[in-house]
Amino acid sequence: MQKEMIEKNVILKLTFDFSLLVIDYCGRLEEKKKFVISRQLLRSGTSIGANSFKAQPTQSKGDFIHKIEVAAKECDETQYWLLLCDYSKDYPDCKILLQKQKEVRKVLNNILSTSKRKNPFSYLLSFFIF
Repeated sequence: MQKEMIEKNVILKLTFDFSLLVIDYCGRLEEKKKFVISRQLLRSGTSIGANSFKAQPTQSKGDFIHKIEVAAKECDETQYWLLLCDYSKDYPDCKILLQKQKEVRKVLNNILSTSKRKNPFSYLLSFFIF
């Protein structure tokens, strides 16, 4: 059931595939004993998909938007760790991951702008409901 949901949902498929690439890359970092960066990248890189996944069965549009915003922030943090790897000496090439991260961020931005545009007041009202 969940495998089917991932395959049918563009952001879930994209972030799941990205997470698998991050896991592989972090394995290569671990082999080179780059443990600190590997752990940071693994956390933020897989968190994008986890938050996108959590956003799917939300109870409200505001909750959905909030979870996608968290995924977008994790995506930005992932870019930071990947840029450190890209500019550091003796790190495996990560240009494909940087490209994929930009694709993921673009889709997240589209989801956010579409979700907020449809009814911007419902998003604002969700902050005032206790």
